[in-house]
Amino acid sequence: MTKLADSTLDQLFRTARTHNAWLAKDVPDALLHELADLLKMGPTSANCSPARIVFVKSGEAKAKLAALVSEGNRAKTMAAPVCAIIGYDTEFYEHLPKLFPHADARAWFVGKPAFIETSAFRNSALQGAYLILAARALGLDTGPMSGFDNAAVDAAFFPGGKIKSNFICNLGYGDPKGLFPRSPRFAFEEFCQIV
Repeated sequence: MTKLADSTLDQLFRTARTHNAWLAKDVPDALLHELADLLKMGPTSANCSPARIVFVKSGEAKAKLAALVSEGNRAKTMAAPVCAIIGYDTEFYEHLPKLFPHADARAWFVGKPAFIETSAFRNSALQGAYLILAARALGLDTGPMSGFDNAAVDAAFFPGGKIKSNFICNLGYGDPKGLFPRSPRFAFEEFCQIV
């Protein structure tokens, strides 16, 4: 492995921003497939891959979602070309014989609801972060957020009850006119220690 170029690190982290305004530019379905193919390569514990993602693009689906997000998130969600709902499968362990075939990893989870919930939520959050980085790597901007009715989103977009929403993330080409000034970040000593 070699260190990535500064320009790449800038695109992924240093100059990347959370966008609130969007250009009226389509995100092709093929790019969403490419995005999924990248993010799925990020590590999860026992390769459990619990994230389930709905890419909301159509006017009808966006109107349904808009009614379920907080008022402060509504306009930007409607303006974004795509809104990804990142959920997690509470029965992810049923896929472990395929995804982690060298051990009986399914048995680690069966009958352990707290362990299932913690693992599914944690690893879907990781996969959501991979989605953000993959989107940035592919030239898209992102706008991750909470501020929605999880139960209503689950009922509307994940019928059946086994998938629960974690967070949502607008995707597209951000309009820099909608950016807020960058918020401060901690210094190393404020959030890290080397022991």
